[in-house]
Amino acid sequence: MWQGLINVSYRYRNCFVPNNEPLGSIKGYEAVIPLNVDRPYPPVLRRPAYPARLREKEALENHFKELIRLGVLRKVGHNEEVEVTNPVIISWNNDKFRIFGDFRELNTYKVPHRYPVPRIS
Repeated sequence: MWQGLINVSYRYRNCFVPNNEPLGSIKGYEAVIPLNVDRPYPPVLRRPAYPARLREKEALENHFKELIRLGVLRKVGHNEEVEVTNPVIISWNNDKFRIFGDFRELNTYKVPHRYPVPRIS
């Protein structure tokens, strides 16, 4: 069983993340989340960033620099409006950090998916 999985993984190895890049990406694709409100978005979606400690700020800056270098993020100009989410930092005692977006409020304005999974009775 495992040998078949290894063979398929090796045959389609170009579909996976290469060794020199830590993230995979699909070129030319931009994710779109349809919302049921138009711009300007409600203030609840444009909240200021959560405060971070000094060592978290340094980790955040380093992580964002790496994501910009990889082309995952882009710098926002001073006249561009930043919308929808802000970064949240979780830090562990071993000086490792995890960065993610807080999308809880965004979920209340997201257009619901109208195609439920069919039930088999």
